Amino acid sequence: MIATLNLRDRIVGLEREVPLLDGRRVPYVNLDNAASTPPLVDVVRAVDEFMPFYSSVHRGTGFKSRLSTVAYDQAHAIIGRFVGADPRTNTVIFGKNTTEAINKLAWRLPLGPEAVVITTQLEHHSNDLPWRPRAHVVHVRTLPDGRLDEDDFDRQLAAHAGRVALVAVSGASNVSGFIQPIHRLARKAHEAGALILVDAAQLAPHRRVDMLPDDDPEHLDFVALSAHKMYAPFGTGALIGPREIFLRQPPEYRGGGTVDIVTLDDVHWAGVPDRDEAGSPNVVGAVAMAVAARTLMAVGMDAIAAHEAELVAYTLERLGRLPGIRLYGETDPARAAEKVGVIPFNVEGVSHFLVAAILGYEGGIGVRSGCFCAHPYVVHLLQLDEVESAQWRDHLLAGDKSDMPGMVRASFGCYNNTDDVDRLVAMLERISRSDYHGDYVLDRHSGEYHPRGFEEPLDEYFLLEPL
Repeated sequence: MIATLNLRDRIVGLEREVPLLDGRRVPYVNLDNAASTPPLVDVVRAVDEFMPFYSSVHRGTGFKSRLSTVAYDQAHAIIGRFVGADPRTNTVIFGKNTTEAINKLAWRLPLGPEAVVITTQLEHHSNDLPWRPRAHVVHVRTLPDGRLDEDDFDRQLAAHAGRVALVAVSGASNVSGFIQPIHRLARKAHEAGALILVDAAQLAPHRRVDMLPDDDPEHLDFVALSAHKMYAPFGTGALIGPREIFLRQPPEYRGGGTVDIVTLDDVHWAGVPDRDEAGSPNVVGAVAMAVAARTLMAVGMDAIAAHEAELVAYTLERLGRLPGIRLYGETDPARAAEKVGVIPFNVEGVSHFLVAAILGYEGGIGVRSGCFCAHPYVVHLLQLDEVESAQWRDHLLAGDKSDMPGMVRASFGCYNNTDDVDRLVAMLERISRSDYHGDYVLDRHSGEYHPRGFEEPLDEYFLLEPL
C-alpha cells in the first residue's frame, strides 16, 4: 500500500489534458521530473502575490525596492536553512542553476597547478566538465550495477594523497537514482585534507540535505542545487559554501553590484554573496525557490522519501514482471529506499528513442530517453565495449544519432502515484507486443522519432506566435 502522502492538489497543471495521436485527449502523466518539475501551487501563488511589488534590490529607496530587497535576502536565508548551512560561516549564492553554480565554484576555488579533483563515473556532465580545465580530474569507478565503487574511491584518495583539493560527487544519480553516501565520503575527504562538493540537484527534491556543523567530520563544504528540480521552475539555482573561500579572490563575473568602491585605478570588492551575484539578480526566481524549499520542509522530506520509496518499489515490481523490459541499476523492490525515484529501462528490440516517442504521442506520458548528460555512466550501465562505443561516437560526430545508445528514464515527483505507474506499464505492454498505431519516422540528425503526418494542435494550448 502506497503511503498516504498526496500532494497532487499542490501541483500546477496536473488536471490538464493533452492530445494523442488517435485524436483523444487524456490527462498528462509527467514522468520526467528528473529533468524539471512542474511548479508548486504555493510557489505560483507567492510569485503572483510578489509581482505587484517587484522592484530592483539593494540601494533602492522606494517602498517596492525595500520590500524586494528584504524578500531577496530572506530567500538566501531560507535556502541556507533548507540545506542546514551555518549562516555565520557560510554564504548562499544565487545563479541560474546547478550547472552555473558548479562552474562558479570551479573558477572561485583556489586550485594549484598540481591540484587533483576526484569525481565519479556516475556524474552528470555538469559535475565533471567544469573541473577538467582547472585541475587533474580523477574518475572513481562504478560497480557493474551502477553503484559507486567505494573501494576505488579509497584507492584514489590514497594514490593522490597530498594533492586532492576537492571531492565532487552527486548526491543522487540522475540516471540510476542511486543515493551516494555523501557524509561518509565527506569524512574520508576531510581526512585526506580535501574539501567536498555535493551536486544535490537530484537529491534535494527527494531527501533532506544537511550540511552538518562546520566542525563535524562529515560536514559538506559545498552544496549546489536547482530550483527547477524542486518545483520552482523560475530560473534559479544556488551554491552554498564557506564565506571565506569566496572572499579570498575577486569574482569571475564583474560589474554592477559586485563592488563597494571603484576608482579609475582600483576596485574594492563587495562582501558575499554580493560579489558573486553580478548584475541585476533574478529576484522572482529566488523568491520562488525559497517558497518551494519552505513548502518541502513543511511537508517533510521524510514523508516525501517514504512515499517515493513505496512508489519505486511498486514500479520495480510491476516492470520486473513485464516480458522484454530490461531494468538498469537497482531492480530489487526491497531496496527501493536506496535510490531516488529514477528508473532507467529499455524495451527489448525497440529503440529507446522510439519507446519515448510512443509513450508521449500515444500514451500522453512524458519520459526522457538518451544518455541524460552522463555519457560515461550510461555506457557503463549498458555494458558497451570500446568497439561499440567508438562506432556510435563516430556516427554521432558525423551528425547521425540514430544508433546512439541510451535508455528510457521514468522519474517521479512527490505528487506521482500508482495510477501514473499503471498508465506507464499498460503502454509498455503494448509497445512490447508492437501494439501501437503510429507510423514513426526517424530523424537521423536528432535520433528522435515522430509520427508521420501528425500535426500537433499546439496553437490550442500555448504559442508565443503562430507557427
